[in-house]
Amino acid sequence: MNIYLQGLTMGLAYVAPIGLQNLFVINSALTQRRSRVYLTALIVIFWDISLGVACFLGAGALMQAVPWLQKVILGIGSLIVLWIGIGLLRSKASLEGGKDVNIPVWKLFTSAFVVTWMNPQAIIDGTMMLGAFRATLPEGGDLSFIFGFASASVLWFTGISTIISFVGSKFNEKVLHIINKVCGAVIIFYGCKLLWSFVKLMGWL
Repeated sequence: MNIYLQGLTMGLAYVAPIGLQNLFVINSALTQRRSRVYLTALIVIFWDISLGVACFLGAGALMQAVPWLQKVILGIGSLIVLWIGIGLLRSKASLEGGKDVNIPVWKLFTSAFVVTWMNPQAIIDGTMMLGAFRATLPEGGDLSFIFGFASASVLWFTGISTIISFVGSKFNEKVLHIINKVCGAVIIFYGCKLLWSFVKLMGWL
């Protein structure tokens, strides 16, 4: 359960900061009927989880093939996680930049793929972040962690779709700013935890 909760909280902190995926869902919730809103959320969830699993398993395969890479990924990954967290604390949230969601379903599916998988920074950050976490998990903990991470995606995108479809115009950049700050603090906490794991793995303490 502890590993599942780690995956859940890390997943929420990773997915909640306002990026293209979130703007895609938010714009849908602000402008579309509720059935379309949830369809959009489910499509984004599908691509988000697929990317997370790919990053998690891909980093794991690399570490199994090249054992010393575990230390490299854990060390660099912890610094990247800290950098992401600090960046969120310093960032200015904006509702600008969302994709047009008033499109056919097939185009909605492909557009959601683009905003998720065609973001090189998301792939790099996801691989390093999830790879760093995988390096700290006990044997047999992979499934619980990724299930927690996937649960976070489902909870976040369905939750934000529901809330925004009800509150509408009350959802503004001030709210996004608060979300980013909370997520930044959580990510920094996990970054420090990963860095501590790296220090112990290297035998420096």
